[in-house]
Amino acid sequence: MPINVFLVDDSATVRTVLKMILEKDPEICVLGVAANAEIALKKMAKQWPDVIVSDLEMPGMHGLEFLKYIKTNRPTPFVVCSSHVGPGAKASIDALALGAVDIIAKPNIGVESYLEEITAAITQSVKAAACVGSRHTSVSSTRKTEPTRTLEPAVPRGYRNISVIAIGSSTGGTTIVEHLLKSMSPDMPGVLIVQHMPKHFTELFAKRLNTVCAIEVKEAEDGDTVHNGRALIAPGGMHMKLSGLGSNLSVNICDELPVNRHKPSVDVLFRSVANHVGARSMGIILTGMGEDGAAGLLEMRRVGAVAMGQDQASSAVYGMPRAAMEIGAVEWQMPYLAMPDFIQQILGNSKN
Repeated sequence: MPINVFLVDDSATVRTVLKMILEKDPEICVLGVAANAEIALKKMAKQWPDVIVSDLEMPGMHGLEFLKYIKTNRPTPFVVCSSHVGPGAKASIDALALGAVDIIAKPNIGVESYLEEITAAITQSVKAAACVGSRHTSVSSTRKTEPTRTLEPAVPRGYRNISVIAIGSSTGGTTIVEHLLKSMSPDMPGVLIVQHMPKHFTELFAKRLNTVCAIEVKEAEDGDTVHNGRALIAPGGMHMKLSGLGSNLSVNICDELPVNRHKPSVDVLFRSVANHVGARSMGIILTGMGEDGAAGLLEMRRVGAVAMGQDQASSAVYGMPRAAMEIGAVEWQMPYLAMPDFIQQILGNSKN
């Protein structure tokens, strides 16, 4: 069965381009299009889609109100399609906090190379969103024996001397990244994050987190130092690598080819952490489609790093964590809600 998608955007040109992009994929069917939320709701009542792709800045009902209505009345995976400038950009980050599963950048019409580049990202996002919608069914039908280790017995205090925590996340992971960072105190080791997100939106995401967390959160710039109480988020469209030795650690931001179709790539980050920090690191792989991060986490585990993965039941899309589990990269698998306490146990800061 194809994935049924409904498109909402006040620009007829954007609607046409998105429809053209999505219908290139035989696994996707565009049920219909609408210029605003009110029209969309009337049309969707006749046949409800599996995924909604919507702009936020539209006449009539604002996209955030549209998202709230959908979430309350008929929960459906909601993908934001937005420009990276103007009020819609900030609203996109707010939409993630409200439950949107992903952001895709509005197509840059007229730039053929850009359309080719973004086609894969848009179709991947829609397919991942569809997985979110079918998550409860897939969990019951594909559950595997887990985890490789459990939370009992508790990890001994001082189990590792950790200097860097590396986190990889994709679809459905922004709220989990926020949950983890909000649990961290300024004495926590430096944190490096790859969150699959289009360029420009990562800066807004980091700024929002910086207002709600006790630690500093910023979009990484080339040469930024890695130190306690700071989290660096890889900029969209660029890879982030750890460099340096000992306590003299920094990040290198580089424009290289995508890895696993992603830039930034979790594998690129994890491999650099394995090379530069080794056993003094912790890798955490969160929800997301595909396998980005699995091979890198395996490299981290092989050099003695703590290797954690989100479990199936709490993952919006159990793709990246599953891939890591299947190749033996994950030592400890658990719900994301259990991760903050577990991290404290690993660091020897358990309050128990």
